[in-house]
Amino acid sequence: MSSPHLPKVAGIDPSLPAPTHTSDPVAPPCAPGPGPGPAVQDHLAAWVSDLTTLQELTERLALTGTLEDALDELLRAGAGLVGARRGLVALEPADGLGPVTTVGLGLGRADLGHIETIPRGSASAGHLLDGLPEPDGERRSGVAHPDIPGEPELDPRHREVAARLGYSASYAMALDPPAAPGGTAGATGIAGAARPAGRLGAAAWLYDEPAEPAERQRHLVGLYCRYAAAHIARLVELSRARATVATVQEELLPTRLPRIPGVRLAVRHRAAPRGGGDWYDALPLPDGALGLSVGAVTGSGAGAVAAMGRLRASLRAYAVMEGEDPVAVLSDLELLLRLTEPARSATALFAYYEPLPRRMVLAGAGHCPPLITGERRTEFLETALSAPLGMLSCWEAPSVEFQPGRGETLLFYSDGLLHRTGEPLDRAFARLHRAAASAPGAVRNDPEGFADHLLRTVLPDAAFPDAAFPDTTVSDAHRADTAPAGGGRGGGGSADDGTEDVVLLVAHFD
Repeated sequence: MSSPHLPKVAGIDPSLPAPTHTSDPVAPPCAPGPGPGPAVQDHLAAWVSDLTTLQELTERLALTGTLEDALDELLRAGAGLVGARRGLVALEPADGLGPVTTVGLGLGRADLGHIETIPRGSASAGHLLDGLPEPDGERRSGVAHPDIPGEPELDPRHREVAARLGYSASYAMALDPPAAPGGTAGATGIAGAARPAGRLGAAAWLYDEPAEPAERQRHLVGLYCRYAAAHIARLVELSRARATVATVQEELLPTRLPRIPGVRLAVRHRAAPRGGGDWYDALPLPDGALGLSVGAVTGSGAGAVAAMGRLRASLRAYAVMEGEDPVAVLSDLELLLRLTEPARSATALFAYYEPLPRRMVLAGAGHCPPLITGERRTEFLETALSAPLGMLSCWEAPSVEFQPGRGETLLFYSDGLLHRTGEPLDRAFARLHRAAASAPGAVRNDPEGFADHLLRTVLPDAAFPDAAFPDTTVSDAHRADTAPAGGGRGGGGSADDGTEDVVLLVAHFD
């Protein structure tokens, strides 16, 4: 008996077998195989540990804002990576534009002096700085001396210094910043400062016993030094820019103070790391008179320094024409500032002194009151309350007239002197008053000594610590009334110690 034929339905071919109602079989999940072996796990753990270590070290390095701090951090971190206890870094940019310095870790100045006597071709750091070729003709980024006493090819002086300082091995790494994009290495950067081109220097770490870093340690310190070189290159460019701004600022200020019968002058100027807009001036006027001024332009950097130069030059012109009326001098200066630089404001103090009647007339525009001190008094000369220049549509203020006595000393100063004490203004004023009143008679009669006494007494020790880098520290323009200006370094300061200039202008009346 034949099976019945299925009816034909459009779109369906009855010759095809009917689909089964069972789903496709799904392969069961594979049983978990054996995981990575202990060696692989150890390798991954070491890799993660290295990345974590590098991240922590580079973050600490990125927080440094000065060359000195960055080089110290480089030495400490590198010593931990290669397992050394001491080290040194020699900063000597290949473009010859500086700065040049050597910083040690666990090494004193005398120790660094001994190391500098090693011929450069023999010492690890010197070898890298000179860029001497290796035996295979390539310039390497690292140089190892694993056994200095046992290396006969080393210079005898190298072995002698190593024995004196008690180290037996060294490992050095070059500081090669990445090339600037577009091949612009050496181009001008911040404030026209040249970007460092080529090798910046080298760091070397010293071992007490014969040793050398393992391959993993070399790899880690190489990665770290690559990042450190880029960071240090930025700080070098910044320090050059600050040095340029400081040089321009110094050139815009007087290079010699005038000599007026019966008056002895002294000045101290310490510029802010970023370049401030404070000025001082002392200029001889017609009929034997003397004009004294201090002031400050708002802002910092090259723009503030340029504005300061323009205002100071304008004030000198107004003082020559109408110096006997300090209010008129400041009024003209205010009008000029408002018309030519409406976005800026400035404080100023101008004094006109006539030696024969011993008469002084002064006017201020939002500036700190001068201080006069002598055997019978130490007090602030209260100039009338007035707004800074450029703050009001019409500036005016009355003048103050007084007669300085014989043996008295008059002090003009910037508010940076008060702000850098780190105290509220009322306490800072009180500190300045006590410092002036406590000055011995011999110091008070010497304007140079009086200015130094005030700086030492008013400012805390942290305000101007010693620094190793002249172009990243606070500069001291020390000018006497009998000699041309001469730069001094009575104090230094890091970039973060203050953002304002410090100006002291001292006039002693005989």
